[in-house]
Amino acid sequence: MQPVVSVFPSLGTSVRRGLRTVLLASLIAGTALDGVAAQTVDDDGGVQTQQLNLPGDLTIFGKSDPNVRKATAIVNGRIITGTDVDQRLALIITANGGKVSDEEKERLRVQVLRNLIDETLQIQEAAANDIKIDPAEINQSYERVAANFRQSPTQFDQYLRTQGSSPASIKRQIEGELAWSRLLRRNIQPFVNVSEEEVKSVVDRLNAAKGSDEYRIGEIYLSATPENMDQITANARNIIEQIKQGGSFQAYARQFSEASTAAVGGDLGWVRPAQLPEELAQAAAEMQVGQIAGPIPVAGGVSLIYVMDKRKVLTADPRDALLSLKQLSVNFPTGTTKEQASQKAAAFAAAIKEIKGCGQANEVGGRIGADVVDNDNVKLRDLPPQLQDILLNLQVGEATPPFGSITDGVRVLVVCGRDQAPDANAPSSEQIMAQMEEERVNKRARIYLRDLRRDAVIDYN
Repeated sequence: MQPVVSVFPSLGTSVRRGLRTVLLASLIAGTALDGVAAQTVDDDGGVQTQQLNLPGDLTIFGKSDPNVRKATAIVNGRIITGTDVDQRLALIITANGGKVSDEEKERLRVQVLRNLIDETLQIQEAAANDIKIDPAEINQSYERVAANFRQSPTQFDQYLRTQGSSPASIKRQIEGELAWSRLLRRNIQPFVNVSEEEVKSVVDRLNAAKGSDEYRIGEIYLSATPENMDQITANARNIIEQIKQGGSFQAYARQFSEASTAAVGGDLGWVRPAQLPEELAQAAAEMQVGQIAGPIPVAGGVSLIYVMDKRKVLTADPRDALLSLKQLSVNFPTGTTKEQASQKAAAFAAAIKEIKGCGQANEVGGRIGADVVDNDNVKLRDLPPQLQDILLNLQVGEATPPFGSITDGVRVLVVCGRDQAPDANAPSSEQIMAQMEEERVNKRARIYLRDLRRDAVIDYN
């Protein structure tokens, strides 16, 4: 029997946190709940309970109706069903290529239920402030999501169903994000002020920090109390493991992060260590691009951080240079062995050495039967890291060493031109002010949601 959770606002009534934490822990650990009769197995293999004597070999007459949904939570009369949880969970599993263990699914299921409760509270609080999202606006956002998958809304509907989810699940999430964002703009943003003196102070610090490191950081923030800190930390570690196994950081941030940046995949933008909480700044300074760290204890919970990129403050980054390239490639016939591929690659490399500038690339390519393709305005940063390091040190007219595989063939890139990255300019006062306002709104939004939870009564049956 699934627990039924009723969440009702109650001014001045405290939340029964202990009971909620015990239930969540029992769900994660897979332990039995009170009220479930103990089972024993009789000599014939039948299962006996305190009141039933069931045969071990039984036949089901009829079938269950999958359209009959049992409530997992009731939030101010709004029912969250097991199907709602399953469909939202399916989105996460899809984002991870379906590679989620059964044990991890159960942990995620608990977190998804918590997120759905928060989402419902946010929608209800928005409605209480006369904020209701027009279905047409939700559909427009849904169409943009479908377009990101290069599908029409109808095609995307079908795709979601094949993955075990539904259009309604994504539309509900879109509604929650729009409603909460609009509520924050009405109830919080107008009361957040950043003075010109504060902005000037940031500009001065930027100029003083010229040449120092700054990072593009992704964050997943999970709130926690002393009572459930161990459980939330365990959930955070499992999220890290899933991401390390190929899961999408942005997808996990969108589903689980309780920061307002969840809507943009947890992207904090470019920040310097001094702009981060001390705990996060210390971790970021020790990380390389592409690494993830956590769970890191912070005020009110834990954070996971992902270093998406790194650069120097107010300093041109050579990886922002634009290149003009010629690509010469030779494919291997089906059935080519590794030895044959190595021999052909060696011959290809020897021919490439004859190239003296891009003017000869087409001639040499034609002689050895290579395909030649021009690529202009290629940002060095967008190329694979292995090629970035090589191309950084090549002059115009020089070629990379051959690279590729048996299936993809062998190829080289010839540098035909390079537009150096422009000098980095300090962000404008307006940009700095907007970022500072966003950070303060984000902080108050966390407090707002915390208060919504605190002013709720949660009953378990």
